Amino acid sequence: MGGNSGLDKVALSPAEAVADVPEGASLAVGGFGLCGVPSVLIGALHDRGVTQLRVVSNNCGVDEWGLGVLLRDGRIARMTSSYVGENKEFARQYLSGELEVELVPQGSLAERLRAGGCGIPAFYTAAGAGTLVAEGGMPWRFGPDGSVAVASPAKEVRRFDIAGSGEEREYLLEEAIVCDFGLVRAWKGDREGNLVFRASARNFNPLCAMAGRVTIAEVERLVEPGRIDPDDVHTPGIFVQRIVEVGPDAEKRIERRTTRTHVGSD
Repeated sequence: MGGNSGLDKVALSPAEAVADVPEGASLAVGGFGLCGVPSVLIGALHDRGVTQLRVVSNNCGVDEWGLGVLLRDGRIARMTSSYVGENKEFARQYLSGELEVELVPQGSLAERLRAGGCGIPAFYTAAGAGTLVAEGGMPWRFGPDGSVAVASPAKEVRRFDIAGSGEEREYLLEEAIVCDFGLVRAWKGDREGNLVFRASARNFNPLCAMAGRVTIAEVERLVEPGRIDPDDVHTPGIFVQRIVEVGPDAEKRIERRTTRTHVGSD
């Protein structure tokens, strides 16, 4: 690591930042669709060749970018996510039994990550009550013949009267998520790991930063400590162990581009 103080968390390169991620590690990876994806760190991890990764992320990128490059080369053994999206390889591996997939309601996934970062072991939520999410039986892994090889277990369900309404509802218990590593992307960060996210990139990134035992942030702009107003910090440096500057030119993708002919044009 570079720097001059004991709090300096700057890695000299993306490769150095992920150098100790082992086989079979669990990863909380930020991003929503193709926005705020730590693509440089993912690329460095791909170059290392580690396999059997267990990834928690809202989705799994697209076929040739983001987490999709790890998926394409068979590096991911298990995904916990809320959206398959338009990644055809994700769907193929899941349906063929090559990939284990735990699908989680999006809000529940966000709260499970936040709870993990806050030290809350579990919480009750109405999301998924009365469905297979609560009852169990959702296919996590298919067998070669299309049968369900691994199914989701039933969750604990209780009834609560919320806010004294007099009407009880069912709530199911969701467990927190904590991963070995968190990989996130921020617009700006300082050498002590304080992070600022811009616009829609402030999606799952702060939550994944909280949920990683060791969190690694790639940032477009690296500044000195004290250059970020404390009121502007989205993720405090206490949640971040390593930070690497990737510059503003690191590739950003648009998931779906829609255009129209300008009115009055030929």
